[in-house]
Amino acid sequence: MEDWKDIVSISAGGEFTAGLKSDGTVVTAGSSGKGECDVTGWSDITAIAVSVSGSHIAGLKADGTVVASGLNNQNQCEVGDWTDIISIAAGSYHTVGVKSDGTLVAAGYNHYNQCNITDWTGITAVAAGYDNTVALKEDGTVIAIGNSLYGRCNVGKWTDIVPIAAGDTHTVGLKSDGTVVITGEGCEGGCDISGWRGIKVHE
Repeated sequence: MEDWKDIVSISAGGEFTAGLKSDGTVVTAGSSGKGECDVTGWSDITAIAVSVSGSHIAGLKADGTVVASGLNNQNQCEVGDWTDIISIAAGSYHTVGVKSDGTLVAAGYNHYNQCNITDWTGITAVAAGYDNTVALKEDGTVIAIGNSLYGRCNVGKWTDIVPIAAGDTHTVGLKSDGTVVITGEGCEGGCDISGWRGIKVHE
């Protein structure tokens, strides 16, 4: 683990973990054997996103372009022409980017319409689940599209959300008052987060 020093952020999925170093390079550990560890030559990276399945990784560069490596069976790594990107997310077989104008781009598996998001506007952040896409709007509301199995896309009533996250079968939002909302598999009882208070975004 000698290379795992000066890490500024991490991302994980499946049996694969990646770390972003302060010098803009990326280190990896584990593998699903899909080539996702091939980040040799990556530089000037400002953010990373490992897919939920752990089979591909995307990296956001300082110039707003995106690189990706790993399983590309659904064209989820075809992000080479993306520009002006400020944030990225990786689902199991799709990749999503937020542009500086608040619109989205997507590549990859689209059987559940999870990539049909190019007409969304006013987006500040995005998360990608197994086969769904969740987006945070400027007004603190959340929208979602894709496979809503277990209710993981049931976010239409959420308000005052700061960041969002999407897992394999559930979706989570942090509210501005430090409480948490969640929907998806096993969440009928609140997923044992009903007592969470004072949660903050990591700076």
